[in-house]
Amino acid sequence: MNLPSSKSLVATLLMLVTLNAFHGNQAQAKIKLPAIIGDHMVLQQGQKNPLWGWADPGEKITVSVDGQSHSTTADAKGKWKVKIDPLKVGGPYEITIKGNESITLKDVLSGEVWICSGQSNMAWTVSSSTDADLEIMTANYPKIRLISVPQVGTQEAQDDFVGKWEACTPQTVANFSGVGYFFGRQLYQTLNVPIGLIDNAWGGSSAEAWVNRKRLEEEPAFKGLMEKWEKLEKEYDYEKLSANYKKQMEKWKVASKAAKVAGKPLPRRPRPPRNLMTGNHRPSNIYNGVLHPTIGYGIKGAIWYQGESNASRAYQYRKLFPFMIQNWRDEWKQGDFPFYWVQLADFRPEVKEPGDSDWAELREAQTMTMSKLPNTGEAVIIDLGEAVDIHPKNKLDVGKRLARWALAKDYGVKIVHRSPQYKSMEVKGNKAILTFDHVGGGLDLFDVNTPIGFTIAGADKKFVHANAKLLGKDKIEVWSDAVAMPASVRYGWANNPILNVQNKEGLPMTPFRTDDWTGITVNNH
Repeated sequence: MNLPSSKSLVATLLMLVTLNAFHGNQAQAKIKLPAIIGDHMVLQQGQKNPLWGWADPGEKITVSVDGQSHSTTADAKGKWKVKIDPLKVGGPYEITIKGNESITLKDVLSGEVWICSGQSNMAWTVSSSTDADLEIMTANYPKIRLISVPQVGTQEAQDDFVGKWEACTPQTVANFSGVGYFFGRQLYQTLNVPIGLIDNAWGGSSAEAWVNRKRLEEEPAFKGLMEKWEKLEKEYDYEKLSANYKKQMEKWKVASKAAKVAGKPLPRRPRPPRNLMTGNHRPSNIYNGVLHPTIGYGIKGAIWYQGESNASRAYQYRKLFPFMIQNWRDEWKQGDFPFYWVQLADFRPEVKEPGDSDWAELREAQTMTMSKLPNTGEAVIIDLGEAVDIHPKNKLDVGKRLARWALAKDYGVKIVHRSPQYKSMEVKGNKAILTFDHVGGGLDLFDVNTPIGFTIAGADKKFVHANAKLLGKDKIEVWSDAVAMPASVRYGWANNPILNVQNKEGLPMTPFRTDDWTGITVNNH
């Protein structure tokens, strides 16, 4: 009897194992779930929630949780989706997903889910916010769940991302959005229900990067914007720019070495080029790479802090911002879900004389959006900025002001949530009588007993600083001896205005102008 050699025996065994694994995989292909669906997630209470993933084409999938069961069949591309009925608030629940194999999702909660989106001031972490050490050491909230979406810029719609849901602890909260966390914590402390927070912010991003490109191309208002990008996309050569940067760096190294020997200041180091094709300004890049993998997940609403990168195109933002919100709502297929944003803070040096301001025009565009779309709201933080830092560190009060909107509008909490807002103007002689809405307990002043921050102009459009006086709960009288017949009054109309009007609850008055005179960003596209 001839026995096989040890080498041939090993080879035979390996072949058998390989064949067995192959046939096993054929019979039991793994069910794959997107990162947004996993252990520790929060499902939105009070509504049916979609769950989805991938399996073999034609594979039957059954999803079971808390006594309910739902079945479907994977389509030709292996994609499957079911909707589960609302779960009672709380948990934890286990969700079983069964096909050729079975997966069990553990520690799933039912509560309130919010998207936390925008640019760097939303991305700004708890660890970089005011009192970070105190905030982090006390962040023990196991029923607040956090997940962050990585920054991927692409023109190809992504179906997944690298990330996972985690319970809020001092270890997990440090690098999470400060505004998002403080917003969610206030909801949790008020409502005592689980909170899920999805952080997908990207610093420096433009609003157009968050919108479906097809929708942008179909809208005539953005023709100039899209033509500019189409031209850039044809001409842009990142490899050439990178090669040129390497040559500049070699020259810089030689020059730096010579400067050190000679005891002279070092030359300025060349800056590496940014790849605009994968960056955060290209239309639809963030929509595809960051937002798309989460679209359809059950949410309550979204909070947003962005606008700095669009300030030079503030007039365009009047159309672009509500367009973006509507695009999200259309694709989420959850109706007009709540969408609350942060108005730009005060920033840059204070100026002595009245003038134009692109940041003031952007704030105006943000405020206008409330009248264009339902279920929207604006947290005014014109008192929380820092002149020399575009990232004010006080994110706690920002989160709380956003939470006021959600608590009042979505959760039935009787609380003042909206900043005072200009309503109308009546001119009597050389004085303008302004009336305001949303004054809460009444108009109030901070620090100085006289209203400051007002400017006034006649028909010549030359603005001067104005005197002002509170008249009762909701009116302010404004005048200047230099203006005989007022045509317009402005308040807080500057990058970093000096002002002090608020309501008795401490919410600052919304910057405004009573005129509609052409601004400095009207032709910027």
